Amino acid sequence: MAQQTYTLDSWPVDRWPNFGFGEIACRHTGDCAIDPDFMDSVQKLRVLVNAPLTVTSFYRSPDHPVEASKEKKGAHTYGRAVDIQCSGATAHAVLRAACELGFSGIGIAQTGDHNGRFIHLDGMRADDGFPRPALWSY
Repeated sequence: MAQQTYTLDSWPVDRWPNFGFGEIACRHTGDCAIDPDFMDSVQKLRVLVNAPLTVTSFYRSPDHPVEASKEKKGAHTYGRAVDIQCSGATAHAVLRAACELGFSGIGIAQTGDHNGRFIHLDGMRADDGFPRPALWSY
């Protein structure tokens, strides 16, 4: 499915009860243009992990400083990527569930301060111009 734009008023709380609009919208612009099918997978991940998940980045507008500095737009600008702050047993559970659900891109950052550790998950495809499946570390 293609990106769909949401606002605080149109956010479907019943569809994604474990995630609020503010967690998913761009932290730089406040815009929120995400792939609802990808968001459904993130909700399923939350159910499988059976623990709260802290989203540190989801949608990023092309104007977001991280994306603006890139030559090619990243998965976050397509509304098909999420960074989840986690470590230890929670990180293991997120990885296990992500593999079960078929996320195509998995980036792992599990060194340094525990508050800075995260797992990136995305739903990009080779036909989007992203070599997938892919697994990497930061």
